[in-house]
Amino acid sequence: MIENLKAFLDSKVAQYNRPDFIKNDPVSIPHLFTSKQDIEIMGFWAATLAWGQRITIINKCKELINLMDGAPYDFIINHEEPDLKKLLHFKHRTFNDIDTLYFISFFRHHYSSYESLEDAFIPPSGANAVEDCLNYFREYFFSLPDYPHRTKKHVSSPSQKSTCKRLNMFLRWMVRRDNCGVDFGIWNKIKPSDLIMPCDLHVDRVARKLKLIDRKQTDWQTAIELTGRLREFDPNDPVKYDFALFGLGIEEKF
Repeated sequence: MIENLKAFLDSKVAQYNRPDFIKNDPVSIPHLFTSKQDIEIMGFWAATLAWGQRITIINKCKELINLMDGAPYDFIINHEEPDLKKLLHFKHRTFNDIDTLYFISFFRHHYSSYESLEDAFIPPSGANAVEDCLNYFREYFFSLPDYPHRTKKHVSSPSQKSTCKRLNMFLRWMVRRDNCGVDFGIWNKIKPSDLIMPCDLHVDRVARKLKLIDRKQTDWQTAIELTGRLREFDPNDPVKYDFALFGLGIEEKF
């Protein structure tokens, strides 16, 4: 039974982990860029805004890119106060201009000291378990003295018992590496084998239907449970099955 399920899911990974997947998915946004910092910034933003219809998410991200003159990293590092005025009307669902301006403020703060956003996820202790990385990231992200309390709802963490779907998806994009052209694999301090499944509604529903989840509720421990089951199929790259479960859920209505 396990062998049959692995073969089925492997076939679905092969079907969806390919460049054709990109055009209708938020991962298309960081693929608009070639520099590491632009990929990181817009990858993080696309993952953060990834709720609702995918076409709307993509269009909103493109609107944001245009507001930053098509060059996110350059805008963030070199903008002056008047340049921020055009961002005051940006909105996607509950993400608004207050959140947008804080994101820019955080990015400018971080990149003034580090070359890569990857360092924002690595605790000073050097611990690189994804749970530790995500908890540290949220604490660091909101370490600026002027952070708006309302923005905290847009950045989750395991300590809140969240599945951290958007952040785990972002880590998948940055960390996973293969020759298929979807994920970037530009980060090296977190291993692909340590990644946790982005557990959204589609993935959760399909995984339960395939009996990969026993836990009643959907929270951080559910994502851990699902990832553990998928590690039985591929211990080095369990999160590749995100393509299979998500594809089955949203493309095939499995």
